[in-house]
Amino acid sequence: MFNRSLFALAAGLFFSASFSVQAQERQHFWSGDWYLKVGATGFIGAKYDGSSDRLFQAAPLISLGRAGSTVRFSSRNDNPAFAFVDKGAFRAGVVGKLIFERDDDTSSDLEGLDPVRFGGELGGFAEVYPTDWLRIRAELRQGIRSHHGLVADVAADGFVDVSDNVRISAGPRLSAATSDYFDAYYGVNSSEAAKSGYSKYKPSGGLNSIGAGAAITWQATEKIEASAFAEYKRLMGPAADSSIVKEGGSRNQFLVGLSATYRFDFTLE
Repeated sequence: MFNRSLFALAAGLFFSASFSVQAQERQHFWSGDWYLKVGATGFIGAKYDGSSDRLFQAAPLISLGRAGSTVRFSSRNDNPAFAFVDKGAFRAGVVGKLIFERDDDTSSDLEGLDPVRFGGELGGFAEVYPTDWLRIRAELRQGIRSHHGLVADVAADGFVDVSDNVRISAGPRLSAATSDYFDAYYGVNSSEAAKSGYSKYKPSGGLNSIGAGAAITWQATEKIEASAFAEYKRLMGPAADSSIVKEGGSRNQFLVGLSATYRFDFTLE
């Protein structure tokens, strides 16, 4: 009986100590190894969604995640996100998008229209890998300041590694939104119609665009990644019916460009 009591006491102390160590190790949700990818992309595309004129543009690229994450594929279309659920074949979490101001400085075609203010979108994302070579990702985001609508993006990408450091990917894209989004970007009220010359237009919600994209990605070093990409989308529904697009723009939107990122590895206590 005495030996059994000693054994039970020792076992209790061991498991208590083990739990204490684990609790300390998991003291904060941010504790552990992380990576931060920073870079830039340059591309030739429409001056604004719906424009028939093209312009060279540049934008920053930022991606944050835990080291050892099971991310198998990423696309330039992915907005900055953080996964709270990461199960290998399924990931989900929060996502955000930064929106820059759109006004008559963007294009003279927008003169007389109310500007789209600097702001962003915040929401959630989920992605699944039905096979080892296919990823399907969806994002649902709420506009903040720039507009007050909901935006949904869905993309499917097939990918194949043609060598140890070169990957080719391609797939379809679809976007939809509520009326508040379309009103900010494609609506023309009476005052705007008088000042801009566009016909008055009050959009509803619905499908925004369908299209496809393709990319070649080169893993130059363990930390440096470069990519060449091309995309096409055709505006649909409320976007295509807008007088801004019909009278001064185009439903067909093309984009081609290059990007590069560098990965920083770090640890948080």
